[in-house]
Amino acid sequence: MRYHDITKDDMKNGDGLRVVLWLSGCRHHCPGCQNPVTWDPGDGILFDEAAKEEIEEQLEKSYISGITFSGGDPLFPENVPEVTVYIKELKCRFPEKTIWLYTGEVWEDIRELEVLRYIDVLIDGRFEQEKRDNLLHWCGSGNQRVINVGESLRRREIVIFNS
Repeated sequence: MRYHDITKDDMKNGDGLRVVLWLSGCRHHCPGCQNPVTWDPGDGILFDEAAKEEIEEQLEKSYISGITFSGGDPLFPENVPEVTVYIKELKCRFPEKTIWLYTGEVWEDIRELEVLRYIDVLIDGRFEQEKRDNLLHWCGSGNQRVINVGESLRRREIVIFNS
């Protein structure tokens, strides 16, 4: 698994102050994407122990609400095994922190993935330039949904996240 950046004290990619891991690899190639540099899964930096330490150092801070996985697409098929293992580790180590994940996939196609059991909020759907809306909270186009994963899995229907 490769990544492009780790941002700290981010306020735009989830509720509260967050650390964001920008992963490499995306098969959607949405026109108007804000991060086309992250599409190539072979580009970026190898995700290693130093990257984990950098993230976990941030998560230890009391004012950091959690971590957001973005990219690229964290659910790019080659990323899923490592992303699942790492998110599971983070949920165990930092149970009080929230985990958000952005993907171009839609809930209906991925709701059986193991990784969802450890995610608090999922922003699903491809970015659609013709549905771009700068007034939306945490997503770029009107087709995308901010999903409360735990409630959605329990109820077996999509529950939209409300902060």
